[in-house]
Amino acid sequence: MGRLFVLTLEGKIYSCKHCGTHLALSENIVSKSFHCRHGKAYLFSKVVNVTSGEIENRMMMTGMHTVADIFCVCCGSIVGWKYETAHEKSQKYKEGKSVLERFKICGPDGSHYWDSHDTHVAGSDADGV
Repeated sequence: MGRLFVLTLEGKIYSCKHCGTHLALSENIVSKSFHCRHGKAYLFSKVVNVTSGEIENRMMMTGMHTVADIFCVCCGSIVGWKYETAHEKSQKYKEGKSVLERFKICGPDGSHYWDSHDTHVAGSDADGV
């Protein structure tokens, strides 16, 4: 194993709820209108300290997308996914952006998001941005 380099962010930070590693800044939020199996999710233009899993095609609420799960670089917890390709023209704005699942991260004030009801969404995605 090599040396692990972790970026430290300054400002209003979203971090891994398991180990506290910085993942994104609130100023990089593109949309808070996304949903996943565990409830809310946020679309970010930039995330740090993550590694990507295998690229795969997934049918989501807004159509077919090519995505890769993203994992915290420190503890390995899955924290969301990255859009590689959107197959529908209206969804192209998502390409290269990442979604962090609110259930799996801490907010800038250190708060955790706890889903108050069982949310099971087939194919996580945005309702409408």
